Amino acid sequence: MPAKNADESNGFSAQERAAMKERAAELRAEGKKGAKQADGLDAVLAAIAKMGPSDRELAERVHVTVTANAPGLAPKTWYGMPAYANAEGKVVLFFQDSGKFKYRYSTLGFQDAANLDDGDMWPSSYALVNWSPAVEKKVIELVKAAVS
Repeated sequence: MPAKNADESNGFSAQERAAMKERAAELRAEGKKGAKQADGLDAVLAAIAKMGPSDRELAERVHVTVTANAPGLAPKTWYGMPAYANAEGKVVLFFQDSGKFKYRYSTLGFQDAANLDDGDMWPSSYALVNWSPAVEKKVIELVKAAVS
């Protein structure tokens, strides 16, 4: 993502918001399936917009990372949280902001549709406190594994 000007918020830039709205309009124009995807994208963006500043920044980074690395996943809300579903409509992963249940950290969680199986036990959720290049690298690895 390009660097933001000093006068822009810590969230999506005006150009990024405009591009997402354009994509939603394109999906609606594709017909019923596209309209459903557009509605899901709109719902995810609205859920992110309602979050507190630090949660919103993390959710936006997760959204950009997931959509860039798993374009086959469709954004939707799940229990009011941003989530991403496979072609069958099953949630693969979700983002839970810390403010939702007054937790001290946000959570990136994976459902059983994610391909993260590793023996008899593996993590299915991760605490997110800050976004860094190392965190982004790990999220990319997890997302790619989840949809493999």
